[in-house]
Amino acid sequence: MKSYLGFSRKESKGFILLIPFLILFGLLPNTIGFFKNLSAERTLVQYQTRLDSLRHLGIPLESSPLPTFNPQDTVKAKRNQKQIENLNRISFSETDSITLQIVPGIGQATAGRIIKYRENLGGFHSQNQLLEVYGTKSETISSIWDFFDFDSKIFRKININAATLDELAAHPYISYGEAKVLIAFRNQHGNFKSTDDLMKVKIFKSEWIEKIRPYLNFD
Repeated sequence: MKSYLGFSRKESKGFILLIPFLILFGLLPNTIGFFKNLSAERTLVQYQTRLDSLRHLGIPLESSPLPTFNPQDTVKAKRNQKQIENLNRISFSETDSITLQIVPGIGQATAGRIIKYRENLGGFHSQNQLLEVYGTKSETISSIWDFFDFDSKIFRKININAATLDELAAHPYISYGEAKVLIAFRNQHGNFKSTDDLMKVKIFKSEWIEKIRPYLNFD
């Protein structure tokens, strides 16, 4: 210890005495987990034995006797249905970050991100675009349509033949590097007439071009 780690004799003795405790703390989580699993298995066997006994007696079982499961825990539609009955459904393009919080699973932060992303895009044309918002889940997005009607509405497009580098790069689907290539190609070959002209830029994938197509104006 003294030679390789620079410990004094007292420090070496203290370190050696500490090793068993470090090993103990390292093994403790696995040991606790083992006994928890063992206890759970014993509990399961007990309940299975009770179930078998009830079946032999001819007693019908209508619900699970396990205390860890309550069938009502899976019922969510009733609560949502009661909310829906008291609401006037509006188009999703008209909602704001306040009204959006009526949806279960959407809080202030998530609602704000959805609305901000919609504004930066210039509108949603597909429901799947909401999955691009950070922190959203498919089940949460699905529940939105219980309260709002989706309408494909793009309220702002990019004039690709007049937009500046910063204006192009400000769109969520266009990176700064892609914006630079668009500007350079436009300066060299003239204005874009359609998305077919974008296909001439060999580094651009057709999937990306289709993605930004709804947001481009070629006038």
